[in-house]
Amino acid sequence: MDLSLVIPVYNEEESLPHLIREIHEALAGTGLTYEVILVDDGSRDRSWEILQAHAADDPALVVARFRRNFGQTAAMQAGFDASRGAVVVTLDADLQNDPHDIPAMIAKLNEGYDLVAGWRADRKDAFINRRLPSIIANWLISRTTNVRLHDYGCTTKAIRREVVKEMKLYGEMHRFIPAIASFVGADVYEMKVNHRARQFGSSKYGIGRTLRVVLDLFTVLFLKAYLVRPMQVFGLWGLMMGGLGFLLLVYLSFMRLVFNHQLADRPLLLLGIMLVLVGFQLLALGLVADVVGRTYHEAQNKPPYYVRTWIRGDGATASADANEPAPPA
Repeated sequence: MDLSLVIPVYNEEESLPHLIREIHEALAGTGLTYEVILVDDGSRDRSWEILQAHAADDPALVVARFRRNFGQTAAMQAGFDASRGAVVVTLDADLQNDPHDIPAMIAKLNEGYDLVAGWRADRKDAFINRRLPSIIANWLISRTTNVRLHDYGCTTKAIRREVVKEMKLYGEMHRFIPAIASFVGADVYEMKVNHRARQFGSSKYGIGRTLRVVLDLFTVLFLKAYLVRPMQVFGLWGLMMGGLGFLLLVYLSFMRLVFNHQLADRPLLLLGIMLVLVGFQLLALGLVADVVGRTYHEAQNKPPYYVRTWIRGDGATASADANEPAPPA
């Protein structure tokens, strides 16, 4: 299978027939073998009935239905898990993403990139409730992850399968896909894509979503920097706070023993004790996090590195699809 399209669906009954037709039109002349995975994320309209009807007549469709609404990230992860293509392309189901951009993105991927992210340079959305939250989120994510993109919120992306297999998404982490891919060594490219005004239904996004993105950003940063060495963040702060508290207590002890100062009414005494206790707690938390991190990697036989290609002694090369600890035979 050359290509898997992964499309989360939530209350898009009017858009789905047009979307499926456009996908087939866009890929008809490419010669690619492909599948279209549509995940119904607990829609309350007739989206599931429409998906079932099209799947009965279209062998390229793979449809799934969640028991309830789990969110776009969960729907995208379900599509990733079911995908079989060498390249995985993600799209929204609302017709604002243009399927005709897919061949150009795959061509750019074939130049040696691992992920091509779409950039809605001429975005057809309202400013206050759509573009403004996106501008804020893009600025935050770009500067905190050091993966500078204009448009993290664009769902249109083309990703190599070996990168997709390393991703486990939850929360609102689907918009962090380029950053997560970069963490495992993927080469990321951003290209302009066509963006269209919404034809049917209403948007599911708004300013409130930016707050959830900020919370998930902390998780992404921890995964990037400290998943395999959590003691270095917790232990560092523990030593700093505990050391400061210890110095305060030494100073107060000196003032008491040498100058006979009273300490009962000194706020510094409480501060010093608190800093020492918090320092010990952070050190203990770092040890626990270290054990959890080791369990995460060892229980799944998951190495703390990602290999792009293995080269055997005879000069032959092989793609490290499963990230094996030794070159495949």
